[in-house]
Amino acid sequence: MPSERQRASQTGSSEHRDAWEPLLAGLERRREQARRMGGPEKLDKVRRSGRLDARARIAALLDVGSFTELGLLAGDADTPADAFVAGSGTIDGRPVLVGSEDFTVAGGSIGVAAASKRARLAELARRELCPLVLFLEGAGHRATNQLHPHRPAPNDLQALVELSGLVPTVAIVTGPSAGHGALAAPLSDLTVMVRGDASLFTAGPPLVKAALGETVTKEQLGGVDVHAGASGLAQLVVDDQAQAVAVVRRWLGHLPSNAWQRPPVQAGAPGRRLLEGILDVVPPNDRQPYDMRLVLADLVDADSLLELSPDYGRSLITAVGRIQGEPVAIVANQPSVLAGAIDVAAAEKGARFVEHVTAFHLPLLQLADNPGVLAGSVSERAGILRSAARFFAAQHRTTVPKIHVTLRKAFGFGSSVMGQNAYGGQTVSLAFPGATLGGIPAAVGGATSGADEQTKQALVANEAAGPWRLASSATYDDVIDPRELRNAVIDALRLARGRQAEPVAPVAHVGGLP
Repeated sequence: MPSERQRASQTGSSEHRDAWEPLLAGLERRREQARRMGGPEKLDKVRRSGRLDARARIAALLDVGSFTELGLLAGDADTPADAFVAGSGTIDGRPVLVGSEDFTVAGGSIGVAAASKRARLAELARRELCPLVLFLEGAGHRATNQLHPHRPAPNDLQALVELSGLVPTVAIVTGPSAGHGALAAPLSDLTVMVRGDASLFTAGPPLVKAALGETVTKEQLGGVDVHAGASGLAQLVVDDQAQAVAVVRRWLGHLPSNAWQRPPVQAGAPGRRLLEGILDVVPPNDRQPYDMRLVLADLVDADSLLELSPDYGRSLITAVGRIQGEPVAIVANQPSVLAGAIDVAAAEKGARFVEHVTAFHLPLLQLADNPGVLAGSVSERAGILRSAARFFAAQHRTTVPKIHVTLRKAFGFGSSVMGQNAYGGQTVSLAFPGATLGGIPAAVGGATSGADEQTKQALVANEAAGPWRLASSATYDDVIDPRELRNAVIDALRLARGRQAEPVAPVAHVGGLP
């Protein structure tokens, strides 16, 4: 028979359980209310359109069952989760923080509690050293915030600035995003926009109409054509949200979780091979265009190439990929656009890419084939000197292993911005046979300098002699058969592997870029 102490304990346990029941029921009721988001009708409307709601977006991004919510009970009955679903989870087993604006609640606007959640997420990303992904689809700060007292506190935009170069940050734009929320996109390392749904602007069409009298649609004001092409703000455009989360998972797979780690290498990846098709792609005549993308697709491991900002600064290709399983950052001239000449957009794109990606210790592969930076009065007024100098400074001061290859030509400052200059920190510097270099093309230089005929002919002959003179002085480490390109890059990456023994840390720069 139970003792008196045991009977008292059982009685007490029953009383405790009874006392807990209303508290737990209240908790579950609040949780259920917060998970309802904008309610069945609004959620059904989202799903009928083929789009994902705020919680479904997070579930699609993260490993199955890994999401742990933060701030579920923020807001009130009218604003479940205060229109911002946030928390942590994993992507390929690695921790990540994620937040998703919920357009079905108050138009996805940022309330006082949501502002705290956003700042909390960014703070956690800095403390726990893991990537931060934000889904943007909201109206910016809620107008009624002014009616509620709140204490001064750091905001998420301040925190995003401080995260730059420390952990990877991503903005996925799934709908209209205005004001404060939209500013998270340019402050992120990667911005992805969903075609037909996404738009970004400081103020939406109604405010633009009221302030300026200008009548525009969301797409005209800040759609994908604006930000993937004209402004260059968005690095990637996809057709739907499923593609958006897939490409973000893929991009993060090339990067370490933070700047204190090295990029993840895929074991067992294919190694050395000759690029037999490259001779059919790259014509020896440097006046003939070709598509550099075909070279890159053959150079890197199968299906590993991810090009960023393909519709902005199109004469320069910026991409990440893997070579023998090792992630690399790639900057390559595109001879099929402007003959590969570097205009303002290409220079700005290149500078930003090099700064952001090499901050996470990806080796930099620079493939040069250009006639220089773009000349002319339009280019000068647009600021080509400053933009090209910014690109040059960014690539010169990066501390990662750098591999330079001159494919056919590299003239003037166009060679410098692509890392051809000696003593630019290159691990290896290579050229294809027939590569031509110089301050400017020889025929033009001879004519503009007023040189006599003998000097003009000497200049042209020197240019036509290819890279042999620079190879003879060891300015180039080697001249290679184009088919050996992948193997040469693998050898250079192997040479740089000695750095793997050294600990890594965030890159610290003194002085700003031009």
